Parts: sequence; C-alpha cells; structure tokens
Amino acid sequence: MMERNDPPWAWLKTPPPHLAAYAETGVWDERTIAQQAQALADAAPYFVALVDGEVTLTRAGALADAEALSAALHARGLRPGDVLAFQVPNWREAMVINLAAAMSGLVVNPIVPIYRDREVAQMLADCGAAALFVPATFRKFDYAAMAARIAADLPDLRHVFTVRGEGDDDYAALVAEGRGRAFARPAVDPLGVKMVLYTSGTTGRPKGVLHSHVSIARILRESAAHWGLAPGEATLMPSPVTHVSGYANGLEAPFICGTRTVLMESWNAAEALALIDRHALVGTVAATPFLVELAAAARAAGNPLPSFRFFACGGAAVPADLIPAANAAFAQCRAFRVFGASEVPLVTFGWPRDEALAAVTDGQVVDYDVRIVDGEDRDVPDGREGEILARGPGMLLGYADAAQTREAITADGFFRTGDLGVRSAEGAITVTGRKKDLIIRGGENISAKEIEDVLHGHPLVREAAVVAMPHARLGEGVCAYVIAMGAVSGEDLAAHVAASGLARQKVPERFEFREDFPRTASGKVRKDLLREDVRALLVP
Repeated sequence: MMERNDPPWAWLKTPPPHLAAYAETGVWDERTIAQQAQALADAAPYFVALVDGEVTLTRAGALADAEALSAALHARGLRPGDVLAFQVPNWREAMVINLAAAMSGLVVNPIVPIYRDREVAQMLADCGAAALFVPATFRKFDYAAMAARIAADLPDLRHVFTVRGEGDDDYAALVAEGRGRAFARPAVDPLGVKMVLYTSGTTGRPKGVLHSHVSIARILRESAAHWGLAPGEATLMPSPVTHVSGYANGLEAPFICGTRTVLMESWNAAEALALIDRHALVGTVAATPFLVELAAAARAAGNPLPSFRFFACGGAAVPADLIPAANAAFAQCRAFRVFGASEVPLVTFGWPRDEALAAVTDGQVVDYDVRIVDGEDRDVPDGREGEILARGPGMLLGYADAAQTREAITADGFFRTGDLGVRSAEGAITVTGRKKDLIIRGGENISAKEIEDVLHGHPLVREAAVVAMPHARLGEGVCAYVIAMGAVSGEDLAAHVAASGLARQKVPERFEFREDFPRTASGKVRKDLLREDVRALLVP
C-alpha cells in the first residue's frame, strides 16, 4: 500500500478555538450522518429517502448500498482521513457515496460537474484526494477520459472510479463486490473534518472550506424548524448536490431531518411543476432564476401548486418586486431570500411569514451572531453599511490552508464574509455588495449593487452586473454588463440611471451587452472574469 501523506489541514485542532465553546454547550448532535441514517432506518426502513427519476432509495436500501461500498473502498486500500472526491450529477449514487464515506471516516470532496480538467486537477491536488468518482459520461462530456488525463500529474490520486459506466472500477461493481463483506469500521470523530468543499471562486482561486460532521446538520435542523419542514415531507432538489446547498438539502437532509429528496438532474420549470404535483413536494432551496421560471410556468399552466409552501432563494440579485410577483403565482408558497456562503451556510433563514421583509431584505438571522463593521473592525449602528461578520455552530472549521484561516477568522471567532450589508431594527440583513466589489473612482467608493438595482428597474434589462474598469485619470471607472430583453442601447440605460437620482459619477461610462454571464455552480456572476474581460477590451 502506498504511504499516505498528512492532509493539508493536519495543523487543525478539533474543535478549533473559534468553535470550542459550542462543543461545551451541547448545541451539536454529535453523530455522523451514517449513525443518524441507521437510527432512522431502524425506525422506518422502507421510508423512501430519495427519488431519482423512476428509481427510489429507501433508508434501508441506501444504508445497505453504503455498507457494501464502504467495504469495497476499504478493500481497495482507502483508510480514515483519506479524501474521497466525487464529481457526480444529481444521481442517487451521490447519496450512497456520501454515506459510505461517513461510515469509513473518509473526507468527502464534492466537485460540481461543470468543472473541467484545470479546476478539477487544482482541487484534487490541493486536498490530496486519494480517490475520485466521476460519471463515465454526462451531457456528452467524457469525465472518465478527463480523469485519466489529469491523474498522471496527481501522485496522491490512487483510484478513479466511474458511475454508470462499466468494469471493475465502476460504482455498481464496487457495490456488488462489497455485498456481505465485513470489516471493523473505524470510530469517527464527529467534530473532525468531514468535508473539504471548494468555494465558488467569484473573485479568484477557490479555497478549501472544511466542515465537520456536525456543522451542516446543525444548519439543516434549525432551518427546517424555521421553515416548518416536518419529518416525512418531501422537497425538490434542482441545485447540484456537489454544491453546499444541494449537498446539505439534497443528500443530508433525509437523514438529518427525516425528509425525502426528489432530485432533478437538470432544471426544467415544466418538469418541476409535474414533480411537485406528483410527489406533493412542500418546498425547495434553489437559485433565484429558478424561482422566476417556476412562477412563470405555474401561471402559464394555471397550476398554483397547492402542496408547495416555501422557496428559499439566493445566489443572484433579487429585485424587490420579484418575491411578491412570484408569491402571487402560487396558492400558498412563500418565497424569501436567504444569505450564506460555503463557509457559513445560511446566516439568514429568510422571512417565510413576512412578505414585506422577504421582498426587500436577505433574511432573518437565527442561528448566528452577526457583526456589521467598518474598515477598522468597529461595529457600526443599525442602518449603516459595513462588512458582515458571522459566528455560529454551523460555520466552517477553517480553510485547508492555515494562513487563509487566520486571515478569514477574527480573534473572537467571527468569519469575514467579504459581503457588505446593513442590519435593520427587526434583525433583518440586507446585502448591499461585496467588499471587493467596490469601485474606487477618483478616491470615492461607489457601490456596484446600487447601480445594478437601478438598472434592474429598466423594463428591458433582465440582469445587470456592474464592475470596475481601468480609467487613465481616475484609476477606476464604471462598466455595466447587461443581459437585455429587447432593443436597448447604452445611451438609453445611461439616461435611465441618470434619471434615477444617482450621482453623475455613478452613471456607467461603458455598457457591454451579453447573452449570458459567466457564473459559478450556484448561479453567482463571475465578476472577476467580467473585470478581466473589460480590462482586455481597454488595455492593449
């Protein structure tokens, strides 16, 4: 067997100092998801935990497959602490892989399917992944061939397994190989590293976010209580299960909250309508564009989706009129904005019972302590903009890199989100932009989001993204990237911004029209790439 190297997070203490107090107060359910799945399966083995097209997985069935896969992975030499990466679409196999890893004490590294050679190789190298699951092919892309190309430069990667492929190294063969094979499963520290998840990377190189077995579970339980999601109910999951939102609410919630997940391999609003009716689905957590399209499909079909109760949305700009307009299409569903990040999942849980606040804010803080601070880390009063800092039992252990961790977490345990926002007297958080998204024009700070909000008010603007561009005299100027819904010019939009009452220096000096924007897996606009684009247009 090859000698195993220590993971890059070997420096991390369990629990780290910023989480030690939570361990002492008993806020966590200190069980792994495999242990919780076993308890639920003992109580109701034939309850369907997952629906994947026409195929279902019961609790007992998922556990049996995971036990077999765990045994097969052990036979292949994987040991506690090894990193098991999986770049799998919204398929039922992802649930079993995740359970098997928890049983074996492996650290999972979920990778969204949109990534290709360079990004995947970077993530696998950074975390020292020992094994990787990929689809044989998916959407006409040969993932197995990609894995073979990058494996030669990844000395830690000892195994590449396929899903829905062929051969002895395919998922189905591994499960069959492990049936009836027993081994002494290790004791797993629930406060130790369970997952390394790479950030969406809207501003540059992704960072490896470390979560324990208890952090995601804490967020799931608290958010389910806030949204009124009960055991036995079913939710829709169209977001990638390898993104933090889809991973938590798609793969983990059935064994943490006792719910059922209905997967969508790819988003289609008409298909979502049919699934919601067929399975009496009660809600979802998904990107804002999905809400817009679902509401439009419901209106067009004359189907108000009577079973549907909540839609938690985020990841993209949300105009104030979107929430009430969407709610009007449904019989009882209430949409609301939420705010969080891979490092601090769901800092806010939304306002499911207050449409006014749900429409204009990014939610209610429930399970975190939040500070809004100025550039000197001094707290600012409610109503004043500052950087959002968050601390709570669902936050990250740290980054894989110790230096990045020290930079991101304050001495008193708060995570620096990099997001700017304000807090209201009601405890509502409204995100106003990114700290690094400020445009410094002639020494004056200009909020990109403020300009975007005005542009979104134009009837022919579907989406706008405002970024800094090089300016010979002022250092930075204002460039607006626009997805238009009809014939509109930059002059028209400049006049619209000027007529809004914004200061003249906030009127974009350049407009670039695009069919779509580069995005992360969660739908966030890659503004770093837009800044590179406009720089390339202006600088020879």
